[in-house]
Amino acid sequence: MTAEKDAKPQAHPPGSTIGILGGGQLGRMLALAAGELGLNCHIYCPAEDSPAFDVARGVTCAPYEDEDALAAFAEAVDVVTYEFENVPDKTASFLSERLAVHPNAQVLATTQDRLVEKTFLQENGFAVAPFAKVDSVEDLEAAIVKIGVPAVLKTRRFGYDGKGQTVISDTSDLAGAYAEIGNSPAILEARIDLEREVSVICARAQGGQIATFDIAENVHQNHILHTTTVPASLALGMLEEARAIGSKVAAALDYVGVLAVELFVERDGALLVNEIAPRVHNSGHWTQDGCLISQFEQHIRAVAGWPLGSAARHSNVLMTNLLGDDIHNWRQLAAEPDVRFHDYGKSEARQGRKMGHINRIFPLDTGT
Repeated sequence: MTAEKDAKPQAHPPGSTIGILGGGQLGRMLALAAGELGLNCHIYCPAEDSPAFDVARGVTCAPYEDEDALAAFAEAVDVVTYEFENVPDKTASFLSERLAVHPNAQVLATTQDRLVEKTFLQENGFAVAPFAKVDSVEDLEAAIVKIGVPAVLKTRRFGYDGKGQTVISDTSDLAGAYAEIGNSPAILEARIDLEREVSVICARAQGGQIATFDIAENVHQNHILHTTTVPASLALGMLEEARAIGSKVAAALDYVGVLAVELFVERDGALLVNEIAPRVHNSGHWTQDGCLISQFEQHIRAVAGWPLGSAARHSNVLMTNLLGDDIHNWRQLAAEPDVRFHDYGKSEARQGRKMGHINRIFPLDTGT
Protein backbone atom coordinates (compact mmCIF):
# COMPACT_ATOMS: atom_id res chain seq x y z
CA MET A 1 0.00 0.00 0.00
CA THR A 2 1.14 3.58 -0.58
CA ALA A 3 2.09 5.94 2.19
CA GLU A 4 -1.03 7.93 1.39
CA LYS A 5 -3.34 4.94 1.89
CA ASP A 6 -1.60 3.94 5.10
CA ALA A 7 -1.57 7.44 6.54
CA LYS A 8 -3.83 8.36 9.42
CA PRO A 9 -5.16 11.90 9.88
CA GLN A 10 -2.25 14.04 11.01
CA ALA A 11 -2.17 17.65 12.13
CA HIS A 12 0.86 19.63 11.00
CA PRO A 13 1.63 22.47 13.46
CA PRO A 14 2.79 25.99 12.63
CA GLY A 15 6.28 25.82 11.17
CA SER A 16 5.42 22.82 9.01
CA THR A 17 5.78 23.00 5.23
CA ILE A 18 2.99 22.47 2.73
CA GLY A 19 4.14 21.36 -0.72
CA ILE A 20 2.05 22.80 -3.56
CA LEU A 21 2.15 21.43 -7.10
CA GLY A 22 1.53 24.33 -9.47
CA GLY A 23 2.68 27.92 -9.29
CA GLY A 24 -0.23 29.95 -10.66
CA GLN A 25 -2.45 32.46 -8.90
CA LEU A 26 -4.25 29.79 -6.91
CA GLY A 27 -0.94 28.51 -5.55
CA ARG A 28 0.01 32.09 -4.74
CA MET A 29 -3.19 32.69 -2.76
CA LEU A 30 -2.84 29.33 -0.98
CA ALA A 31 0.69 30.23 0.08
CA LEU A 32 -0.43 33.63 1.36
CA ALA A 33 -3.20 31.99 3.40
CA ALA A 34 -0.80 29.40 4.79
CA GLY A 35 1.60 32.11 5.90
CA GLU A 36 -1.07 33.71 8.06
CA LEU A 37 -1.39 30.38 9.91
CA GLY A 38 2.36 30.15 10.49
CA LEU A 39 2.76 27.44 7.85
CA ASN A 40 5.43 27.53 5.17
CA CYS A 41 4.88 26.62 1.52
CA HIS A 42 7.19 25.06 -1.06
CA ILE A 43 6.01 25.50 -4.65
CA TYR A 44 6.86 22.95 -7.36
CA CYS A 45 6.28 24.18 -10.90
CA PRO A 46 8.09 23.95 -14.26
CA ALA A 47 7.42 27.59 -15.22
CA GLU A 48 10.17 30.01 -14.18
CA ASP A 49 7.81 33.00 -13.98
CA SER A 50 5.30 31.31 -11.67
CA PRO A 51 3.57 34.02 -9.56
CA ALA A 52 3.42 31.73 -6.53
CA PHE A 53 7.24 31.66 -6.37
CA ASP A 54 7.22 35.27 -5.12
CA VAL A 55 5.43 34.45 -1.87
CA ALA A 56 6.75 30.98 -0.94
CA ARG A 57 9.49 29.92 1.50
CA GLY A 58 10.82 27.32 -0.97
CA VAL A 59 10.57 26.73 -4.71
CA THR A 60 11.46 23.95 -7.12
CA CYS A 61 11.43 24.78 -10.82
CA ALA A 62 11.51 21.43 -12.59
CA PRO A 63 9.36 19.25 -14.87
CA TYR A 64 6.61 17.22 -13.22
CA GLU A 65 8.27 14.10 -14.65
CA ASP A 66 11.64 14.73 -12.95
CA GLU A 67 11.74 12.02 -10.29
CA ASP A 68 14.97 13.27 -8.70
CA ALA A 69 13.46 16.73 -8.22
CA LEU A 70 10.20 15.21 -6.97
CA ALA A 71 12.04 13.04 -4.44
CA ALA A 72 13.92 16.08 -3.10
CA PHE A 73 10.64 18.01 -2.96
CA ALA A 74 9.00 15.20 -0.97
CA GLU A 75 11.89 15.31 1.53
CA ALA A 76 11.49 19.07 1.98
CA VAL A 77 7.76 19.13 2.78
CA ASP A 78 5.36 17.55 5.27
CA VAL A 79 2.28 17.11 3.06
CA VAL A 80 1.45 17.81 -0.58
CA THR A 81 -1.50 19.43 -2.32
CA TYR A 82 -2.00 21.03 -5.73
CA GLU A 83 -3.51 24.14 -7.25
CA PHE A 84 -4.60 22.65 -10.58
CA GLU A 85 -6.08 19.32 -11.60
CA ASN A 86 -3.86 18.41 -14.54
CA VAL A 87 -0.96 17.17 -12.46
CA PRO A 88 0.34 14.06 -14.28
CA ASP A 89 -0.88 10.78 -12.83
CA LYS A 90 2.67 9.52 -12.38
CA THR A 91 3.64 12.63 -10.43
CA ALA A 92 0.81 12.20 -7.94
CA SER A 93 1.48 8.46 -7.61
CA PHE A 94 5.23 8.99 -7.12
CA LEU A 95 4.66 11.48 -4.32
CA SER A 96 1.86 9.40 -2.75
CA GLU A 97 4.33 6.58 -2.15
CA ARG A 98 6.39 8.93 0.03
CA LEU A 99 3.94 11.11 1.94
CA ALA A 100 0.32 12.17 2.12
CA VAL A 101 -1.11 13.92 -0.94
CA HIS A 102 -4.44 15.72 -0.54
CA PRO A 103 -6.73 15.37 -2.40
CA ASN A 104 -5.69 11.81 -3.19
CA ALA A 105 -4.40 10.55 -6.54
CA GLN A 106 -7.71 8.78 -7.29
CA VAL A 107 -9.50 12.12 -7.19
CA LEU A 108 -7.15 13.36 -9.91
CA ALA A 109 -7.78 10.25 -12.01
CA THR A 110 -11.53 10.76 -11.70
CA THR A 111 -11.65 14.48 -12.45
CA GLN A 112 -8.99 14.75 -15.16
CA ASP A 113 -11.10 12.80 -17.64
CA ARG A 114 -14.58 14.15 -18.42
CA LEU A 115 -15.93 10.71 -19.34
CA VAL A 116 -14.65 9.14 -16.11
CA GLU A 117 -15.98 12.09 -14.13
CA LYS A 118 -19.46 12.00 -15.70
CA THR A 119 -19.63 8.24 -15.23
CA PHE A 120 -18.62 8.58 -11.57
CA LEU A 121 -21.30 11.21 -11.01
CA GLN A 122 -23.99 9.20 -12.74
CA GLU A 123 -23.11 5.98 -10.90
CA ASN A 124 -23.27 7.83 -7.58
CA GLY A 125 -26.76 9.17 -8.24
CA PHE A 126 -25.96 12.75 -9.30
CA ALA A 127 -27.98 14.23 -12.15
CA VAL A 128 -25.90 15.17 -15.21
CA ALA A 129 -26.64 16.18 -18.78
CA PRO A 130 -26.99 13.24 -21.21
CA PHE A 131 -23.55 12.30 -22.56
CA ALA A 132 -21.81 9.81 -24.83
CA LYS A 133 -18.23 8.70 -25.47
CA VAL A 134 -16.66 9.85 -28.76
CA ASP A 135 -13.41 8.39 -30.09
CA SER A 136 -14.02 8.82 -33.82
CA VAL A 137 -16.26 10.56 -36.35
CA GLU A 138 -18.33 7.37 -36.47
CA ASP A 139 -18.77 7.54 -32.69
CA LEU A 140 -19.80 11.18 -33.02
CA GLU A 141 -22.43 10.30 -35.62
CA ALA A 142 -23.86 7.63 -33.31
CA ALA A 143 -23.71 9.97 -30.31
CA ILE A 144 -25.65 12.66 -32.19
CA VAL A 145 -28.40 10.14 -32.87
CA LYS A 146 -28.52 9.38 -29.13
CA ILE A 147 -28.05 12.91 -27.72
CA GLY A 148 -29.50 15.09 -30.49
CA VAL A 149 -28.63 18.70 -31.29
CA PRO A 150 -27.69 21.22 -30.10
CA ALA A 151 -24.87 19.48 -28.26
CA VAL A 152 -21.38 20.29 -27.01
CA LEU A 153 -18.35 18.25 -28.06
CA LYS A 154 -15.57 18.40 -25.46
CA THR A 155 -12.14 16.84 -25.22
CA ARG A 156 -11.98 14.37 -22.37
CA ARG A 157 -8.82 15.94 -20.92
CA PHE A 158 -7.10 19.33 -20.55
CA GLY A 159 -10.01 21.62 -21.42
CA TYR A 160 -10.63 24.85 -19.49
CA ASP A 161 -12.14 28.31 -20.04
CA GLY A 162 -13.91 27.09 -23.18
CA LYS A 163 -10.81 25.54 -24.72
CA GLY A 164 -11.13 22.04 -26.17
CA GLN A 165 -14.84 22.26 -26.96
CA THR A 166 -17.20 23.21 -29.75
CA VAL A 167 -20.97 23.55 -30.08
CA ILE A 168 -22.70 21.37 -32.68
CA SER A 169 -25.92 22.96 -33.90
CA ASP A 170 -26.58 20.68 -36.88
CA THR A 171 -25.15 17.55 -38.47
CA SER A 172 -23.77 19.12 -41.65
CA ASP A 173 -20.07 18.85 -40.74
CA LEU A 174 -19.45 16.41 -37.93
CA ALA A 175 -15.98 15.57 -39.24
CA GLY A 176 -15.13 19.27 -39.12
CA ALA A 177 -16.40 19.54 -35.54
CA TYR A 178 -14.27 16.58 -34.47
CA ALA A 179 -11.24 18.06 -36.23
CA GLU A 180 -11.84 21.36 -34.39
CA ILE A 181 -11.01 19.67 -31.08
CA GLY A 182 -7.98 17.94 -32.58
CA ASN A 183 -9.62 14.57 -33.27
CA SER A 184 -9.00 13.83 -29.60
CA PRO A 185 -10.85 11.38 -27.33
CA ALA A 186 -13.99 13.31 -26.46
CA ILE A 187 -17.41 13.36 -24.88
CA LEU A 188 -20.63 14.68 -26.40
CA GLU A 189 -23.02 16.38 -23.98
CA ALA A 190 -26.55 17.62 -24.55
CA ARG A 191 -26.81 21.42 -24.65
CA ILE A 192 -28.83 22.42 -21.58
CA ASP A 193 -31.55 25.08 -21.56
CA LEU A 194 -29.96 27.10 -18.78
CA GLU A 195 -31.51 29.58 -16.44
CA ARG A 196 -28.21 30.24 -14.64
CA GLU A 197 -24.99 28.63 -13.49
CA VAL A 198 -24.03 28.27 -9.84
CA SER A 199 -21.23 26.64 -7.91
CA VAL A 200 -20.72 25.02 -4.53
CA ILE A 201 -17.41 25.58 -2.75
CA CYS A 202 -17.06 22.81 -0.20
CA ALA A 203 -14.27 21.94 2.24
CA ARG A 204 -13.77 18.47 3.72
CA ALA A 205 -11.33 17.70 6.52
CA GLN A 206 -9.25 14.54 6.94
CA GLY A 207 -11.70 13.29 9.54
CA GLY A 208 -14.73 13.86 7.30
CA GLN A 209 -15.90 17.22 8.70
CA ILE A 210 -17.53 19.32 5.96
CA ALA A 211 -17.97 23.07 5.69
CA THR A 212 -19.84 24.47 2.69
CA PHE A 213 -19.76 28.12 1.65
CA ASP A 214 -22.89 29.88 0.43
CA ILE A 215 -23.91 29.08 -3.14
CA ALA A 216 -22.38 31.39 -5.74
CA GLU A 217 -24.03 32.52 -9.00
CA ASN A 218 -21.67 32.79 -11.97
CA VAL A 219 -21.75 34.72 -15.25
CA HIS A 220 -19.34 33.80 -18.04
CA GLN A 221 -18.17 35.87 -21.00
CA ASN A 222 -16.39 34.13 -23.87
CA HIS A 223 -16.32 30.95 -21.74
CA ILE A 224 -14.32 32.72 -18.98
CA LEU A 225 -15.82 33.51 -15.59
CA HIS A 226 -16.69 37.21 -15.51
CA THR A 227 -18.56 37.69 -12.23
CA THR A 228 -19.58 35.70 -9.18
CA THR A 229 -22.45 36.99 -7.05
CA VAL A 230 -23.26 35.83 -3.53
CA PRO A 231 -25.95 35.12 -2.54
CA ALA A 232 -27.19 33.28 -5.61
CA SER A 233 -30.72 33.97 -6.87
CA LEU A 234 -32.16 30.60 -5.97
CA ALA A 235 -35.06 29.53 -3.78
CA LEU A 236 -34.12 28.29 -0.32
CA GLY A 237 -34.90 24.68 -1.22
CA MET A 238 -32.59 24.80 -4.24
CA LEU A 239 -29.82 26.39 -2.20
CA GLU A 240 -30.08 23.56 0.31
CA GLU A 241 -30.11 20.98 -2.50
CA ALA A 242 -26.99 22.52 -4.04
CA ARG A 243 -25.21 22.43 -0.67
CA ALA A 244 -26.15 18.78 -0.25
CA ILE A 245 -24.79 17.94 -3.71
CA GLY A 246 -21.43 19.51 -2.87
CA SER A 247 -21.19 17.66 0.44
CA LYS A 248 -22.15 14.32 -1.11
CA VAL A 249 -19.65 14.68 -3.95
CA ALA A 250 -16.86 15.42 -1.45
CA ALA A 251 -17.81 12.41 0.65
CA ALA A 252 -18.11 10.10 -2.37
CA LEU A 253 -14.57 11.05 -3.43
CA ASP A 254 -13.21 10.66 0.13
CA TYR A 255 -11.96 14.17 -0.52
CA VAL A 256 -9.60 16.24 1.62
CA GLY A 257 -9.39 19.95 0.87
CA VAL A 258 -11.59 22.43 -0.98
CA LEU A 259 -13.42 21.49 -4.15
CA ALA A 260 -15.88 23.24 -6.40
CA VAL A 261 -18.93 21.58 -7.92
CA GLU A 262 -20.27 23.55 -10.88
CA LEU A 263 -24.02 23.22 -11.38
CA PHE A 264 -26.38 24.01 -14.24
CA VAL A 265 -29.81 25.33 -13.20
CA GLU A 266 -32.36 24.30 -15.82
CA ARG A 267 -35.40 26.45 -16.53
CA ASP A 268 -37.60 23.80 -14.93
CA GLY A 269 -35.62 24.18 -11.70
CA ALA A 270 -33.54 21.00 -11.94
CA LEU A 271 -29.91 21.05 -10.81
CA LEU A 272 -27.39 19.21 -12.98
CA VAL A 273 -23.74 18.70 -12.10
CA ASN A 274 -21.57 20.15 -14.85
CA GLU A 275 -18.13 19.33 -13.49
CA ILE A 276 -15.96 18.96 -10.40
CA ALA A 277 -12.89 21.12 -9.85
CA PRO A 278 -10.67 19.34 -7.28
CA ARG A 279 -9.07 22.51 -5.95
CA VAL A 280 -9.80 26.02 -4.80
CA HIS A 281 -11.78 27.76 -7.53
CA ASN A 282 -12.23 31.10 -9.26
CA SER A 283 -15.88 31.22 -8.17
CA GLY A 284 -14.73 30.98 -4.55
CA HIS A 285 -12.56 34.11 -4.60
CA TRP A 286 -15.42 36.06 -3.02
CA THR A 287 -14.73 34.21 0.24
CA GLN A 288 -11.50 36.19 0.72
CA ASP A 289 -13.50 39.28 1.65
CA GLY A 290 -16.99 37.95 2.33
CA CYS A 291 -16.11 35.40 5.04
CA LEU A 292 -13.95 35.22 8.12
CA ILE A 293 -12.23 32.12 6.68
CA SER A 294 -11.51 32.09 2.92
CA GLN A 295 -11.55 29.06 0.64
CA PHE A 296 -7.73 29.25 0.60
CA GLU A 297 -7.37 29.09 4.37
CA GLN A 298 -9.98 26.32 4.50
CA HIS A 299 -7.98 24.27 2.00
CA ILE A 300 -4.74 24.74 3.91
CA ARG A 301 -6.49 23.84 7.17
CA ALA A 302 -7.86 20.64 5.61
CA VAL A 303 -4.64 19.37 4.03
CA ALA A 304 -2.62 20.29 7.14
CA GLY A 305 -5.03 18.33 9.35
CA TRP A 306 -6.38 21.36 11.19
CA PRO A 307 -10.03 21.85 12.17
CA LEU A 308 -12.03 23.61 9.48
CA GLY A 309 -13.04 27.20 10.15
CA SER A 310 -16.46 28.78 9.81
CA ALA A 311 -17.81 29.09 6.26
CA ALA A 312 -20.37 31.70 7.31
CA ARG A 313 -20.71 34.80 5.12
CA HIS A 314 -20.60 38.24 6.77
CA SER A 315 -21.25 40.29 3.60
CA ASN A 316 -22.82 40.06 0.19
CA VAL A 317 -20.18 40.04 -2.53
CA LEU A 318 -19.76 40.68 -6.24
CA MET A 319 -16.46 39.25 -7.50
CA THR A 320 -15.24 40.45 -10.91
CA ASN A 321 -12.30 38.93 -12.75
CA LEU A 322 -9.69 41.30 -14.14
CA LEU A 323 -8.58 40.05 -17.54
CA GLY A 324 -5.68 41.33 -19.60
CA ASP A 325 -5.41 45.11 -19.57
CA ASP A 326 -8.11 45.41 -16.89
CA ILE A 327 -5.31 45.12 -14.36
CA HIS A 328 -3.90 48.47 -15.49
CA ASN A 329 -6.93 50.16 -13.90
CA TRP A 330 -5.53 49.28 -10.48
CA ARG A 331 -5.40 52.85 -9.24
CA GLN A 332 -9.07 53.53 -10.04
CA LEU A 333 -10.20 50.19 -8.68
CA ALA A 334 -8.18 50.51 -5.48
CA ALA A 335 -9.75 53.93 -4.87
CA GLU A 336 -13.33 52.63 -4.93
CA PRO A 337 -14.99 52.33 -1.51
CA ASP A 338 -16.04 48.83 -0.45
CA VAL A 339 -13.73 47.25 -3.06
CA ARG A 340 -10.84 44.90 -2.31
CA PHE A 341 -8.24 44.65 -5.10
CA HIS A 342 -6.28 41.43 -5.71
CA ASP A 343 -3.33 41.29 -8.14
CA TYR A 344 -1.82 37.92 -9.13
CA GLY A 345 1.65 39.28 -9.84
CA LYS A 346 1.78 38.04 -13.44
CA SER A 347 4.41 39.63 -15.66
CA GLU A 348 2.43 39.97 -18.89
CA ALA A 349 -1.16 41.16 -19.34
CA ARG A 350 -2.39 39.15 -22.33
CA GLN A 351 -5.93 39.34 -23.69
CA GLY A 352 -8.22 36.99 -21.77
CA ARG A 353 -5.55 36.17 -19.17
CA LYS A 354 -6.66 36.25 -15.54
CA MET A 355 -4.53 38.98 -13.97
CA GLY A 356 -6.44 39.60 -10.76
CA HIS A 357 -9.91 40.17 -9.35
CA ILE A 358 -11.88 42.58 -7.21
CA ASN A 359 -14.45 41.88 -4.53
CA ARG A 360 -17.20 44.46 -4.02
CA ILE A 361 -18.71 44.17 -0.56
CA PHE A 362 -22.34 44.93 0.30
CA PRO A 363 -24.10 44.74 3.67
CA LEU A 364 -26.10 41.58 4.15
CA ASP A 365 -29.42 43.44 4.35
CA THR A 366 -29.14 45.36 1.05
CA GLY A 367 -28.18 42.73 -1.53
CA THR A 368 -26.07 43.54 -4.58
